[in-house]
Amino acid sequence: MERTRARATVFLMLFLGNLGNALEVPLDPKVLEGLPQPPTITHQSPKDFIIDPRENIVIHCDAKGKPHPSFSWTRNGTHFDIDQDPKATMRPHSGTLVVDISGEKVESYEGVYQCTARNEHGTAISNNIVIRQSRSPLWSKERNEPIIVQEGVSLVLQCRPPAGLPPPIIFWMNINFQRLPQSSRVSQALNGDLYFSNVLKEDSRNDYICYARFPHTQTIQQKQPITVTVLNLDAINETVAALYNETDFLSDGSAEERRPTFLIPSGSSSSKMVLRGQVLELECIAEGLPTPEVSWSKVSGEFPAKRTSFLHFQKTLRIVDVSEADAGEYRCTARNRLASVHHTIRVTVKAAPYWISTPRNLVLAPRERGNLICRASGTPKPTITWAMNGIPIENSPKDPSRKVEGDTIIFEEVQTGSSAVYQCHASNEYGYLLSNAFVNVLSETPRVLTPANKVYQVIRNSRALLDCSSFGSPIPKITWFKDSRSSTLDGDPYVLHENGTLEIHVAQALNSGKYTCVARNSLGISENHVYLEVKEPTRILKQPEYKVVQRNRNVVFECKVKHDPSLIPTMTWVKDNGELPDDERFVVDSDSLTITDVSENDAGTYTCIMITTLDQDSASAELTVVEQPDPPTDLELTDQKPRSVQLTWIPGDEHNSPIHMFVIQYADSLHHHGHWHNLTVVPGIKTTAHLKLSPYVHYTFRVLARNAVGLSNPSLPSRVYKTNPSAPDENPSGVDGFGTEYDNLVISWNPMSGHQANGPGLQYKVMWRQKDVDKEWTSVTVANVSKFMVSGTPTFTPYEVQVQAINDYGIGPEPAVVTGHSGEDLPMQAPDTVQVLVLNSSLAEVHWEPVPPKTVRGRLKGYKVYYWRERSLHKHNPHHVEQQVLTFSGNKSHGMLPGLQPYSLYLFNVRVFNGKGEGPASSNQQFETPEGVPGRPSFLRITNPNLDSLTLEWGPPYDRNGRLTGYTLKYQTAMAARQVDIATQGWFIGLMCAIALLILVLLIICFIQRNKGGKYPVKEKEDAHTDPEFQPMKEDDCTFGEYSDTEDHKPLKGSRTPSNGTVHRDNSDDSLVDYGGDGGDGQFNEDGSFIGQYSGKSSARDTAGGHESSEAPSPVNTSAMNSFV
Repeated sequence: MERTRARATVFLMLFLGNLGNALEVPLDPKVLEGLPQPPTITHQSPKDFIIDPRENIVIHCDAKGKPHPSFSWTRNGTHFDIDQDPKATMRPHSGTLVVDISGEKVESYEGVYQCTARNEHGTAISNNIVIRQSRSPLWSKERNEPIIVQEGVSLVLQCRPPAGLPPPIIFWMNINFQRLPQSSRVSQALNGDLYFSNVLKEDSRNDYICYARFPHTQTIQQKQPITVTVLNLDAINETVAALYNETDFLSDGSAEERRPTFLIPSGSSSSKMVLRGQVLELECIAEGLPTPEVSWSKVSGEFPAKRTSFLHFQKTLRIVDVSEADAGEYRCTARNRLASVHHTIRVTVKAAPYWISTPRNLVLAPRERGNLICRASGTPKPTITWAMNGIPIENSPKDPSRKVEGDTIIFEEVQTGSSAVYQCHASNEYGYLLSNAFVNVLSETPRVLTPANKVYQVIRNSRALLDCSSFGSPIPKITWFKDSRSSTLDGDPYVLHENGTLEIHVAQALNSGKYTCVARNSLGISENHVYLEVKEPTRILKQPEYKVVQRNRNVVFECKVKHDPSLIPTMTWVKDNGELPDDERFVVDSDSLTITDVSENDAGTYTCIMITTLDQDSASAELTVVEQPDPPTDLELTDQKPRSVQLTWIPGDEHNSPIHMFVIQYADSLHHHGHWHNLTVVPGIKTTAHLKLSPYVHYTFRVLARNAVGLSNPSLPSRVYKTNPSAPDENPSGVDGFGTEYDNLVISWNPMSGHQANGPGLQYKVMWRQKDVDKEWTSVTVANVSKFMVSGTPTFTPYEVQVQAINDYGIGPEPAVVTGHSGEDLPMQAPDTVQVLVLNSSLAEVHWEPVPPKTVRGRLKGYKVYYWRERSLHKHNPHHVEQQVLTFSGNKSHGMLPGLQPYSLYLFNVRVFNGKGEGPASSNQQFETPEGVPGRPSFLRITNPNLDSLTLEWGPPYDRNGRLTGYTLKYQTAMAARQVDIATQGWFIGLMCAIALLILVLLIICFIQRNKGGKYPVKEKEDAHTDPEFQPMKEDDCTFGEYSDTEDHKPLKGSRTPSNGTVHRDNSDDSLVDYGGDGGDGQFNEDGSFIGQYSGKSSARDTAGGHESSEAPSPVNTSAMNSFV
C-alpha cells in the first residue's frame, strides 16, 4: 500500500511539474507500475529540534522513490555509522533515526544531523537538524534581604531565573500560589522583573515569589520569597536607627508628587532588531506619582490594526508576523498630571531567507528542454548555491545539456540516463533554506487514465468538465470529438484546459451526447469515450412565506419544487441551519412542513432544501410566535398628592408583538370592594402615568398590557392609596321635572355613586319654583332617593328645578336650572269647522280648525281622525263597519284619507290629544265616494264543449264598485297558434325535409318507369277531382278538418253571433252599450239585467302575429251564472 501511494504521488508531481497551471486529475496507481522516480523527502524533523532527556531521540526522515530509496546519516558533517552504534537504529522502510539514550549521556548525541535518501536515479538530502536537549536548571540558592521603602517611591523586584532551553515562563505569586494582582501601577516586565511605579502601604508583604515554568519538561522553579515593607516618612524616622546597620535602606526622597521617568528602557531613545515573520515586543515602564499612563504611536505611519495589540496595561506593544513595513520609529509616552516624557525606539527588520519560488520537479522526454528555478529573498539578500545528488554542482560530473545561471539551471536536449536530484541552498547570516527537485527523463507512450464510458451528469446552465487524464513522455497532446469525428472541439462553447479537461461553460440540453478524447505523442496514441447528460435544474416554485402565528395554533410552510424527472429528489427541512427538533408536532409532507401546537421555542428560520444527486435549491422563511404580553410588574406609586399620583411599572415580555397600549384599572375598597374599573389608557411606549384621583376613595391600581394578539393578565395590585374626603365636585346628572298627575310635579335625577360623593353623608337639596311667577325657591333636602314629588301644582305649568349634592364636608357647585312641567289633563275642546273634500273613488281630504292652546291642558301631541265605511251604495254589497284611525302632528289642520272603497258611504270625526290622552270628538260627518272600476268576475268555467261549440259561464264580481253595465268577452283560436308553434320546431322541420326527399325519390322512380314505357292514368285522376276546393280529411283518417286559407275570415261554425252576424274584436275599446243602439242604458235594469233585444256594431276582422281573437258582447243579468254559446 505504501508503495502504491508513493507511485501515485510520483506521477502527480511529474504531471504537474510539466503542466504548470494544469488542473488536478485523478490518477490510477496501476498505470504507474514500473515508472522510475528519483528520491523525494516527504517528512523530516524541524531544523532546531529540542529533545526531552527523559525520552529516546527520534529524528524523522521519510522519502519515496522508485525503486525505494536507501538512507544514511551524517552528524556534524561526518558519516554517522549506525551499524557501529548499538544505541542507534533506523526504522524499517524509513530513514527515521531512533537513539535509545537510557543509561547514556544525552550531550554525546547533541549535534547537527542530516539525512540522505538515494536510489539509482538520484540522491535527496534533508535539512541540517540541530539536536539539543532541553534544560531546566535549579535556582541558585540565595538569601533575599528584606526591602524597606518609603511610601510613594518606585521599586523593582528582580527575578533573574536560571537560563533554560527553551527559556522559562515567568510569573509572580504569593505563598498560597495565588497570582499577585497587577495594574497600571504594578506590572511584570518582559524579562520577568516586577515593577512598581510607586509603592503604597498595602504593597507590604513577605511573600513576593517569582516562579519559572520550563515548558518542555513542565517543571516549575521558584525564587526565595522577598519581603517588602512600605513605611511613611514618620515611621522611617523612628526605625531607621535600628535597621540601618542590619538592612539596606532604599529611599528616593520624599513621597511628594513627581514627574514621570522611564525605568525601562533608559535614555530618550533606543533600537531593536527583529526578524521578518517573528513577534516584535516593545516595552516602556515609567515611574512617577501619580502613576503615569503609557501610550504608543508610530512616528512614520500607522500600526497594522489586525496584527497589533497592547499588553500589560498599555506598557507593552506587540506586533505579530512582522514584515519589512513594520520598520521605523516607535514612540512611547508616559504622562501624569505634572508632565510627560517620551522615548523613541528605532526598529529595524531583517529577514532570514524565505522562498519566492521553489524548484519544481521536472519530467522530461529525451531531447526535451526544461528549467529548474530557485528564487529566495531575505535581508540581507541570500546566496543561492546548487548541488546535484548532494554534491556541490561545481564538483559534480559535467553534463553538456545542463547550464547553471545563478538561481536557474537550464536543461537542453536531455538524454536518457541523466535523471538526478538537485538541491537549491539559500542562506544569509540569519538562516538558510534547502529544497530538493528532481529531473526525471522518461520515454512513455500515451495512456488515458480516465475510466472508459464514464457518464457525467450536470445541470443545465452550469459548467460541465469532462476529464481526460493522461500520461506519457513526451507529454501527450489532447484532442476532443463529439459523436462523429467530423471536427475537433475547439472554440465556443468549448474550452480545452492544459491538463486535457474539456469544459463547457454553460451546458445546454443539446450538449448531451458521446464525447471522445484522444491522447497523442510521438510514441503512440490512446483514446477514451465518455458521455454527458444535461439535466433540468431543481427549482423551488413556491417558497415558504413569513409567518406570524399565535402560541398553541398551527402553522404550515409550503415548499413546492420542480426537478428533473430522472433525478430522485430528497426534501429536507432545517431550523436555524440545524436539524428539526425531534418532536411529533413537526410533520413533514412532500411539499410542506406543518407545526402543530406552536410554542415560543419554535420561533426561528425554517429552510426547505430540495436535494438531488446533482444540485439543490433552498428557500427560507421566518416563523415569529406571538402571544399576549406578560403582565406588567413592580407597580410603584410616586409623586403623591391629594388629587393625583404617579404610577410606574415595568412591562412584561412582549412575546414578539409590540405592546401598543397599557390599560390602568382601579378598585375602590371603600365603596365597591373587589370591582375593577377602567381608569385610563396610555401608549405602549410609556411606563408611567399621571393619574387624576377623586376624594374619599381607597384606590388600588393594576395595569394590563395589550398587543396585537390581545390583553395580558392583570398585574399584581399596587398598594392602597387613600384620598381624603371633601365637598362634592359635581351635582347629580339627568335632572328632570314632569308630572304624573294633573296636580303634581315630580323632580327626578340620577343618583350619585360613592365615588362621586367625595365624602360621607351624601344628600340632595331639591329646589323648585314656578317659572316667570315665583322669585324665591322652595327647597327640601333628601337622602337615599332619586326623585321628589311636589303636590298641589296647577295643571301643565312650567317650573324651574335644581338638585344640588351635599355631604358632611360641604355642598356641591351651583346646580344648573332645568325647566319642567307639572302634570297634564285631558283636552277640553273638540276641533271646529270640520269639512271633507272627496278627491276620487279611493281618496278624501279632511280639514279642521285647530283648538285653542289653553284647552289642550298639556303638550299638544296631534290630531286623530276616526273614520269608517258605513255601507256600500249598492244594495247587493254587504254593510261594513270597520273603524280606522289616522294620526296627524299638532301643526297640521288637514289630512288625507287613503284606501277608501268606491261607491260607499263613510262617517268620520276629529279629536285632539296630548300626553294624557284624547279630548272630545267632533260631530260625525259623512261623505260618499264615487263609482270605481269593478273587480273581476267571481268565476269563469266552460260547460257543454262540442266539436263546433261550447258554453261559458261566469259570476258577477264580488266588488261591484258601482252599477254594472255589461261584460266584455275575449277569446282566440288555439289551433292557429299551435300550428305556428309546431312549424318552428326543429324536429318538425327535419320531418318535412325527410318527406320532401322521399317524394323526390318517388318522382325519380316514376320518371324512370315512364321512360321505360309504363302507363300512368293521370287524366283519369284529374277528372275524378273536379271540385275546385280541397276535400276535407276526416278525423278518423288522421286528416285535418274543414280548414283552409280561403276560410280565414269566416265565423266559427255553429257559434252564436249578434243579429247583424258580427263579433266585436279584442282590440276594440267600445263598451257593451255600443251594441245596444243610441240609448244603451234604457236596455238594462238598475241591477244590470237584460230587458230587450240587443244589436251591435260590426268591424272587419284581422289577424295579428298568426293568432286569431274575437270579442263578443254579453247581456248582464243577476242570475247566478251567465253563459255564452
